[in-house]
Parts: sequence; C-alpha cells; structure tokens
Amino acid sequence: MKPIVQISLDLTTIDEAIETAEMAIRAGVDWLEAGTPLILAEGLNGVRALRERFPDVPIVADLKTMDGGYLEAEMMAGAGATHVVVMAQAHEETIKCVVKAVRDFGVVVMGDNLGYQTMVDGARRLEDLGCGYIVHHIGFDERRGIAARGERMPSPLDDLREVVDAVNVPVQAVGGLSIEQAIRCPEYGAPLVVLGAPLTIDADAFKTASGDLESSLRMICQKVHAHGEMNQ
Repeated sequence: MKPIVQISLDLTTIDEAIETAEMAIRAGVDWLEAGTPLILAEGLNGVRALRERFPDVPIVADLKTMDGGYLEAEMMAGAGATHVVVMAQAHEETIKCVVKAVRDFGVVVMGDNLGYQTMVDGARRLEDLGCGYIVHHIGFDERRGIAARGERMPSPLDDLREVVDAVNVPVQAVGGLSIEQAIRCPEYGAPLVVLGAPLTIDADAFKTASGDLESSLRMICQKVHAHGEMNQ
C-alpha cells in the first residue's frame, strides 16, 4: 500500500483536537487518530466531533480494547470511527468479538502488540485472529521508565523488520520516534507512519507541541508521500 501519515490526537479537549487536526490536514496528513487521552476525556463525543468536522477522513479510535470488544467497536463505529484498536494481550474471544463487530459495522480492526511477551508473536497472533493492521508499539510508560533509569530507551524500530516479515498485513510503528525515524518507517516495510508524542504532542502536558508544527508536519508528509511515489 502507499505510505499513509497518521497523527495521534493524544489531547484532552475536543476544541484542541479539532484545531490540531485542521492544521494536520492542511499539512497533508491522511488519517486522524482519536487518541486514548481524548477518548478518556471526551468519549464518543470526541470521535463524533472529528467525524462531523472531517466527513471524508479516516478516523482511528485508539480504544486499546481489552474486554467488551463487540460493544466498544460497535459504539465507536456508530460515532464515526473507521478503525478501532484491540490489544494482543486481550483474550482470544475479545479479539474475535472486535473482528466480528468490524465485519458487522464496516470498520477495520487494528491489533496492538504493546506489552506482549514477544512483539513478533503478538503481531502474528493478531493477524491470525483477523486483524487487518498491526500496531507495533513501544509504550509511553515503558519508554520513560527505562530512560529515567539511564538505560537505552527502546524503539519500535529495533525489531520492526522482524514484525513486518512475520505478517502479511500493513504495519505501523508507534512509540517515541524522532522525525527522521518516522520518515524512514516505509523503508522498513511499514507504510503507516504515525506522528504523536513527542513529535506533535507535548508528552508531559498532553497538549499540542509548540513551535512551527504545521511546517514540520508538511515536511514529513511530503517526504513520506514521496517515498511512495518513488516505489510505484
């Protein structure tokens, strides 16, 4: 698939999420993510507001579902989400329920391997159970805790190639990537480039990052999309 740029709206108010999303779309971002903080703060209303403002843009609801899979997926689909996220750590029946709901309501399921004993096995499990995308994810707390101990912070790029090679569905890498690393994700075979903390979101305040964010987003989008044109 052609490279896609997704922005994680890990914010806590609808107004700021809409404002940041408008800037991202102007810069060339393809998909919007209703991040977990936004869903916790605003619930279905956050997804509905994004859908109302951006009727034709794919919207990922980062639910990180662990239980109640069918109901959560159904509710987010009804609010306008096109993609929902279930965790590899969830029970097999929960993942199957999300996949069934996705088929019933016409959305797509993304499986997140965050915290799985081995990331490659988590990705394989998610694909085997019907997930259409893999989110290869090194978590916020894991990264910060390890860095605070003075140890090397893990990166999703560490075993991204192995995850990509292990599955037959598109993969996205998430978790503390620099701009240069995010742009390089398609080189690893991961065409979905996700921009979140700390690139676009202040990881301490969960606010939109300061500085000329729109110009940075535009540059990233141009480079990622150019990678797809070069490989056509």
